[in-house]
Amino acid sequence: MSVIRKKSQENEPSLPWLPDSHIVTVENRGEFFVRRFQHSNPSAPTLLLLHGWTGCADTNFFSAYRQLAEKYSFVAIDHRGHGRGLRSQTPFTLEDCADDAVMVLAQLGIASVVVVGYSMGGPVGMLLWRRHPQVVASVVLCATALEWCATRAERNRWRVGRLLAPVFRMVSTPAVISRVVRRAMGRKSEIASLRPWIVGETRRNDAWAINQAGRALSRYDAREWARGIDVPVAVVVTTKDTLVLPHKQHALAGATAAHVVSLDADHMAVMNAPDKFSTALRIAVDHVAFIGK
Repeated sequence: MSVIRKKSQENEPSLPWLPDSHIVTVENRGEFFVRRFQHSNPSAPTLLLLHGWTGCADTNFFSAYRQLAEKYSFVAIDHRGHGRGLRSQTPFTLEDCADDAVMVLAQLGIASVVVVGYSMGGPVGMLLWRRHPQVVASVVLCATALEWCATRAERNRWRVGRLLAPVFRMVSTPAVISRVVRRAMGRKSEIASLRPWIVGETRRNDAWAINQAGRALSRYDAREWARGIDVPVAVVVTTKDTLVLPHKQHALAGATAAHVVSLDADHMAVMNAPDKFSTALRIAVDHVAFIGK
C-alpha cells in the first residue's frame, strides 16, 4: 500500500496521504493543530495518536494513516512546540501535553480513546492515563520506555545534550536537517521523494521548546506507578533500536503486562521501514482496541 499521494502538478513536491486538518481552540489554553479522520462506522474505536520528540503527528504517523483508517477513527495532535503545535511562554512539560490532548478531545466531543504513543508520545500517553483515566480505553506504546535516566551514563548524555543545545540550534539549517533525514531514511528509501516535505515539517519545530522537551524526557520516570495501569496495553518493541534500547522497551512491557509486537527495525522505523512500522502498529492496535467491546 503506497503512502505517497500523486503530485497534482509536475513542480509540486510529493506528499503522503493526510487526513483533514483542524484547528481546535481550547479556552485559556490556545489553538491546537490536529489531524482527524472519522470512520464511516460510528462504532469504530477512536485512536489518539501522540508523536515523538522532535517530530510531529504527520512525520511520525504518515505511513500508518491509511492502514489505521481502514478500521478506526483517529485524532493526531502536534504537541506544544513541535510542528504546528501550541507555542507557549511556559517551560515544556509532558504533563501539559497530556492535559492538552484531553482538552482537545473534549472540544471534539470524544469521550474515550485508544491512546497510541510513539517514543516521547509513550510518556505523554501514560501520563494521560494517570491524570485522566476515564478517557483511556486502552494503550499502545511504541519504541518507548519507563525511563531514560536509570544509569549514570544516561544522565550524563542528557547533561551533555543540554549543554550543546545552543550549538544544535545554530547549526539546524535546512541543509543539515536534510542530511539527517536522508541518513534516517537509509539508502534507496521507498519514500525518498518525501524528503523535502519531511524537512519542511521538521523546520516548523520551535528550538527552545524542543530543548525543554528533551529536559522533560530526561526527568521522566514511571517505574513507581506504571504497574497500576489497569487497561489493556500493547507494546511495539523496535528490536534494533539504539536510542531506546530494546531491554528498556521490554521492561516497560513487563511492568504494564503488555502484549508485545516485535518490529525488526530501529528507532526511525517510520522513515526507513514505513511498511513494517504501519503493519506492526496496526497489529498492536487491533490487539487492544476491541477488548471488552
